[in-house]
Amino acid sequence: MASLLQPSSLLLSKPSPFSSSPSYRGFFSPVTREIHLKRLNPKHKHGKLWVCGATLDESPVLESPPPPELVASLKLNLLSVVSGLNRGLAASEEDLKQAESAAKELEGVGGPVDLSNDLDKLQGRWKLIYSSAFSSRTLGGSRPGPPTGRLLPITLGQVFQRIDILSKDFDNIAELQLGAPWPLPPLELTATLSHKFELTGTASIKIIFEKTTVKTSGNLSQLPPFEIPRIPDALRPPSNTGTGDFEVTYLDSDTRITRGDRGELRVFVIS
Repeated sequence: MASLLQPSSLLLSKPSPFSSSPSYRGFFSPVTREIHLKRLNPKHKHGKLWVCGATLDESPVLESPPPPELVASLKLNLLSVVSGLNRGLAASEEDLKQAESAAKELEGVGGPVDLSNDLDKLQGRWKLIYSSAFSSRTLGGSRPGPPTGRLLPITLGQVFQRIDILSKDFDNIAELQLGAPWPLPPLELTATLSHKFELTGTASIKIIFEKTTVKTSGNLSQLPPFEIPRIPDALRPPSNTGTGDFEVTYLDSDTRITRGDRGELRVFVIS
């Protein structure tokens, strides 16, 4: 490693040894103690490599990953900010700003996500604890959806994502409670929106809708599940394309942050 980071070669702006592409050239700055990589190739997003303890008389040492206690602290801070917001349904403008700030701090420490190497971390059942889109007071978020409130007595329960990296199944699961006239009890049900997913980039995912299945619970749990007919393409609103795109901006063994194609911030924990 020492031979790769000779200050003389960096000062002469020779091609960087950190990339097989000759389009990067670097120079060493002893003031900021960074290796700045001049970006000549627009496909590369990052323009610097952090180093520590470097001077012109010695080879720089690559900075180690962030300490686990820092990551744990930022995760706890994010969870504290979004707790009590009813998954975003009760979020005010100030709450949205605080959640955005806390998420960006964790994303910054975590660094870029590479699903081509870490796809197995997506596997499992994830519980949604926050969605900025729910602040619109509709179950569809920033897309059209049934409103919550007194006009339609729909109560949103837990929301999950079930991901199978082998079958490429991607299911959004929502527990709902529908109000009924007195003295009838509310109707409890679970709606599963089944999708298939595919990677469209190192951290980008596209989901393709397949079907919606509803299963009653509570007093009517003995009823079999039934599938809701899909709206014909000719009658479907232009905003309902049946597909969705989002980017995974933070991912570890128990926490995931995603950002949707309409700017939605979502936070999940493994369940």
